[in-house]
Amino acid sequence: MWLKGEKISLAALADDLHIGRATLFRWVGNRDLLIGEILWSLYEPLYKEARATTPGHGVDYVVGVFRHINTTILHFAPLRRFLHQDPEYALKMLTSSHSTLHARTVEVNTRLLKDEVRAGHLSPPMNVQSLSYFMVRIAESCLYSDIIGGREPRDDELEDACTAVRILLGGKV
Repeated sequence: MWLKGEKISLAALADDLHIGRATLFRWVGNRDLLIGEILWSLYEPLYKEARATTPGHGVDYVVGVFRHINTTILHFAPLRRFLHQDPEYALKMLTSSHSTLHARTVEVNTRLLKDEVRAGHLSPPMNVQSLSYFMVRIAESCLYSDIIGGREPRDDELEDACTAVRILLGGKV
């Protein structure tokens, strides 16, 4: 339903699944939690793909993973549609510190950084948790710039975000 741009209604979903609403609520919680899980179910495989297919290590690897993920997200039509159907709600689901997606995105990004530090490929000039959070916020500012700042997201701006991440990681520009 979400991929088609349809509004998620738990009542309609329960009917489609031939289960009671109470059962559906026990399974998924509320609508926000369900949409968070939908978004995560799309993000997690993208993250794994980026980690598996990006060559190199250290700063170049982390920036490559960042670029792969965010370029894909930038051009993902169902997400663009979701953002434009209800911008305020979409931003809440995508960027709120309380959202499932945002918290998990910071978490896996932190894992990526820690893996590179443990392997001896990266020595960031700041706390890894803070760095991870800043990286995610930089990506969000580019990906959702049409909603946040009134300007269309662009590939060249995303490339500037990659440069910013490279700088934050202590890499050479």
